[in-house]
Amino acid sequence: MFQSPEYCRTLSLKLSEVLEDVGVNEKMVMKRRKMFMLRESLGTIMLRSTGEKRTLYHLGSQIEGTTTIGLRSDLDTVIVDYDYNVIQDWAEWEQSKINLLMIQDENVTPGYCFLQLLRSDEPLFETNIPDEHYIRDSNGRILLKNTFVILLIDENIERHGPSNAISRNDEYCDLDIVIAYPCNSRLQSVSQFLERPGVMRWLLSESVRYAASCDCFVVGTSSKIARYPELEWRISTSVPERCLMFNLNITQLQCYVLMKIFLKTFLNAQNVSALSSFMCKTVLLHCVENTKQNIWKRDNLFTCLSYCLLELHSYIQNENCPHFIISDNNLMAGQFTAEEKRDVLQKLCDMIQSDGKCLLRISMDNISHRLQVKLSSFVHIVCNIPTSLEIHEDRSSQLFINLMTGISGGILVFNNYLSNDHICYLKQIILRLTYYSIRGNKLEQLAIRYLLPFLSSTLGLTTASTRIGENYPVPYEALKWLTFGLNSDVTSGRLKLASMFYCVGDMDRAEFILRQTESRYNSFIVEPVCGCWPHPWTRRSAEFKRKCSELSENYINSITSCCVIFMQTEVNCVPRELRYEMMRSTQDDMPYRSMFEILWMNYAVVDSLPYIYFLQYKTYGYLQRHQDQQRALSNLAKVSFTGKNFGHRETALNLLGQCMEQEDKPRGALQCYMLSFQHRERNNAAKFHICNLLRKYVSSPI
Repeated sequence: MFQSPEYCRTLSLKLSEVLEDVGVNEKMVMKRRKMFMLRESLGTIMLRSTGEKRTLYHLGSQIEGTTTIGLRSDLDTVIVDYDYNVIQDWAEWEQSKINLLMIQDENVTPGYCFLQLLRSDEPLFETNIPDEHYIRDSNGRILLKNTFVILLIDENIERHGPSNAISRNDEYCDLDIVIAYPCNSRLQSVSQFLERPGVMRWLLSESVRYAASCDCFVVGTSSKIARYPELEWRISTSVPERCLMFNLNITQLQCYVLMKIFLKTFLNAQNVSALSSFMCKTVLLHCVENTKQNIWKRDNLFTCLSYCLLELHSYIQNENCPHFIISDNNLMAGQFTAEEKRDVLQKLCDMIQSDGKCLLRISMDNISHRLQVKLSSFVHIVCNIPTSLEIHEDRSSQLFINLMTGISGGILVFNNYLSNDHICYLKQIILRLTYYSIRGNKLEQLAIRYLLPFLSSTLGLTTASTRIGENYPVPYEALKWLTFGLNSDVTSGRLKLASMFYCVGDMDRAEFILRQTESRYNSFIVEPVCGCWPHPWTRRSAEFKRKCSELSENYINSITSCCVIFMQTEVNCVPRELRYEMMRSTQDDMPYRSMFEILWMNYAVVDSLPYIYFLQYKTYGYLQRHQDQQRALSNLAKVSFTGKNFGHRETALNLLGQCMEQEDKPRGALQCYMLSFQHRERNNAAKFHICNLLRKYVSSPI
């Protein structure tokens, strides 16, 4: 840190270029924010339209844009439950809600609180313990234990304090899900924070007003130094903090990313619990508040980073890192042993005194190599390191896939909310969404524009199936809803319509739609999407990535193909061969369903491309176009064995096996069913097909 100004300026500019190359640039940051804000709107709309009084928030590095491939940041998701009412004043009590009085006294760590239960019929203290989630303290108060907030746990979920961590594959970031309860009024600490001179100088007045209106909530976790750890609830100001992060410039964001990279590379290399990225964020926000904005620029990045590291060193030395908004809350209280503190301080000193040389020891995101190339006066050939364009395209495609996966998975959640009167309930949901689209902001309108076609297809096919089951013709209303759903994505809405025409025997129209759908599926651009479960994936096509990089989120449904989901209520519009998937599980299989699989295991779900070729095979057979039928069978076999990124390959193989049976090729059929088992050992309809195949050929004459 004692190098010449020119050295610092050059290093700063090159370091900023490196970070821009690995995705921390204004274009990617804005794209991330738009995509995750859209996902957030989708999640909240889905919850609200099904009658849930809940709001979904995405928080942390993914939505802030402060992450890289190497950091592998989680997606922090908070679901705020408005059936609960956390109050600070009796005037905020609401009848028929679960009212909880926030208590902050000498027994509670600053930044935390106890929650005392109040009566729901009148504003009085509750005197009876309702269930095992509450406890009576020494003062006679009925307090809610923080262990109450526990989500469904299965083998894919790991508890991290108040959250449930869901580990997914490399394409999808891991999820940290937290249930929270809303604070009904603005916290005093938030009001005091917004009046601080440094904050007023930093934020625009409209940002201050927005931060003041943001939700605060409580989450079920205690501090490290809690006297009563099972009773403390942390007061969360994550949404106002997100507003602050959205107001940082790109240099400030890059500085934060570098701090996190240092944290992961050097400081927490052996002791992962010593420091957290939230502490780094807090240090950065304090530094931004206490300095002039004009120092935070690209050619001063290294100096800004050094300043932040010095501040972090000071906080650790004093074991006091005040929460940026709730200043009484010391984030470092009880965090370090003496040995850990000594170790972290020594590492920090080494980093600060290295004058930037420690940057050349960072392997994450190839930062060391990239920086050396940029600082060198010679031209180097960089092998096996993605270019900035490749990284941008790769990140953009992941954002697109994640968004469409969220939509597809959300439709599954919708389906599981449907009551016995599916048609009436679906109409109510569509009416609610239409109402929201009028009142909502641009993001909410776009989210609803994506949801409505999927729901329209489901409503149309459910209506058609019901009428077919009653031996009536398909009504015009069903065709109208199915038409509205044609552009849900490239294929799935059209395949539902084709499936209905096939099942009612209108083969000419079924063939016409299938031919159209096949022509729309450009395999060089269109990519399959499945939101049912975090399945294995291979690299997306280069053309798809390029499109994701060039297009905005408005065009996502023009380059993605979702799996086709048929519910039990749509059974009369499902080919006989596919109906077996609705009965895939024996009683022994049931316990082997994960939390993801519970949502769709009772449905028939198939990837779009194999289903196109399967329906073509069946349709051309009825039309006696044998050459076209064999072409469809060949295509079905090809994609079933070699198609990429399918979520339901076992279903494609089961359909292919039944086609092979129709072709009187029992060995080929058996091979398909056995391969299907390799992809899914449990909850697989292949077991029924094998039994039927053996029964058919064992009982036949020799």
